[in-house]
Amino acid sequence: MVYDPWSPEFVADPYPAFEWLRRERPVYLDEATGQWVISRYEDVNALLRDRRLGRTYLHVAGHEEFGQEPEAEFLKPFWDLIRAGMLDMEPPTHTRLRRLVSKAFTARMVEGLRPMIRRLAGELAGELAAAGGGDLLAEVAEPLPVNVIAEMLGVPVEDRRLLRPWSADICGMYELNPAEEVQRKAVRAAAEFSGYLRELSRSRRDEPRDDLISALAQVVDDGDRLTEDELIGTCVLLLNAGHEATVNSTGNGWWALFRHPEELERLRADPSLVPTAVEELLRYDTPAPMFERWVLEDITVGGVDIPRGAEVALQFASANRDPEMFADPDRLDLGRDPNPHITFGLGIHYCLGAPLGRIELAESYGAVLRSAPDLRLVSEPKWKPGFVLRGLEALYVER
Repeated sequence: MVYDPWSPEFVADPYPAFEWLRRERPVYLDEATGQWVISRYEDVNALLRDRRLGRTYLHVAGHEEFGQEPEAEFLKPFWDLIRAGMLDMEPPTHTRLRRLVSKAFTARMVEGLRPMIRRLAGELAGELAAAGGGDLLAEVAEPLPVNVIAEMLGVPVEDRRLLRPWSADICGMYELNPAEEVQRKAVRAAAEFSGYLRELSRSRRDEPRDDLISALAQVVDDGDRLTEDELIGTCVLLLNAGHEATVNSTGNGWWALFRHPEELERLRADPSLVPTAVEELLRYDTPAPMFERWVLEDITVGGVDIPRGAEVALQFASANRDPEMFADPDRLDLGRDPNPHITFGLGIHYCLGAPLGRIELAESYGAVLRSAPDLRLVSEPKWKPGFVLRGLEALYVER
């Protein structure tokens, strides 16, 4: 099988292509995407930490210098919002913003959310079980993280229905070469979401509550504080990154379990395996299998020269199946230890929400195992067409 991120067959099972790439072409210039595809764990690991690469190049060069077309004017609301968040920033701006956000989004605050997450997961799993089954994605995987993040941010209950459509439309822009219709939907969602958060953040500045928006609005470090745009960009990033990845992780994980009934029975028999199971399921079918970086200075990877201005596609899903790092990597082993997967990234852009994602996944799996220990698959699911955020369209189950 060839590397083709637009192919439904590749999206459904990219691992044979990755195996070939790691063995034969670990540093591969893909003509269709114009990206250098990097597939080995050692190389992906090193490049994630290499400051000669960046999530953006705009802090060092313009579009023309990097051989890119100027961005369409209609996309400005989208990029203004996205570039106000730390994911598309580089030092020193990224360093400053992450420091400020980390003062509010603390490990203690995240761990304090566990009882609420457990309660929500239990309610959702209980409803799925009481109904005799349904779409596990729509009934459990999707509502859990969006409600957790809404609760954390302080979004009123009556407005939470707005968040999932906004998130889905904005994340459409992260796929390779999105169609103009997808781009325009992302722009509309960005404008609506940022407008909504602007009003909410202003009200929290005036009347703080016990939520993350209030904390972000109030945080000060040595006289420095978040601008309004940075606060909004941070909230959007937390929703988009946390929600989309967690939904896909849950669906991909359950689909892997159903395909490996002996491991599912192992987990049902020993729920104490849930923490290591979460790590293994994140490794086995990575929900965000590819991250892109721009080459800011000439580099050499695996003996291949890659020039400044090029774009690399770091294949997390391939790295997570590299036999040089993982014994028997195509085997699902819920007790795998150690498990140095790179699903959450590495380096300065390591996922800030990783602790929250791990709690959500552990509580979600645990709740479904308790409420519906006899859950079984109704039909083989279909994959959504995108590869950058890889997940299922639905996952129908029954008791």
